[in-house]
Amino acid sequence: MANLLLLTNNGQSETEVLPALELLLHQIQCLPAQTQSLSQVSECDAVILDARTELVAARSLAQVIHSTLKLPLLLVASEGALSILNSEWHAADFILPTAVPAELEARIRLLLSAVPEPAAPAEAPQNRSGLRIDELSYTAKIDQRILDLTYKEFELLKYLSQFPGRVFTREQLLHEVWGYDYYGGTRTVDVHVRRLRAKLGTDHEQLIGTVRNVGYRFHNEA
Repeated sequence: MANLLLLTNNGQSETEVLPALELLLHQIQCLPAQTQSLSQVSECDAVILDARTELVAARSLAQVIHSTLKLPLLLVASEGALSILNSEWHAADFILPTAVPAELEARIRLLLSAVPEPAAPAEAPQNRSGLRIDELSYTAKIDQRILDLTYKEFELLKYLSQFPGRVFTREQLLHEVWGYDYYGGTRTVDVHVRRLRAKLGTDHEQLIGTVRNVGYRFHNEA
């Protein structure tokens, strides 16, 4: 019997997210799919994340789980979401909500047989630019100065900083940060970049560079 953490939204129970889970003899701790919930985890062998909806938020949380808890992760995803699952999710496996108990038990068994990774460092690493991003507390610092960022500003800065030197079009950033179900225009990307630069300050605003007629990229050195 394993101790499993189920992260889901809207107060749903395990029977609503993954009905087969109710028929298995595992201890289930069900918490909201939020970064703050990770600090409430006690003994846990694996994490099951509800990724049926709110895919952008689910992916961000999956990345935080990977960098902090270092536990095997099983995604519960609908068929429509399978096309966007990739290595950036850091998931060990995925399962459909309609899976039968035998399949779910087999996937959990395989999860638990995985070799755990070393524990995460106590403090978020700082890159050469002086930027430090803490995904667990959703805070960002530049030269030890805390940046007052909105949720989307934080997500945009975090995403760009993960790929220093790589150029992203506005459309790519819109899809990756705001999600494929966001119907606003790419103008919102420009607005958020402008706000980020202002908050980074004149000494660091060049961290987010503009590539004319293409989009933006992150420079790892100020």
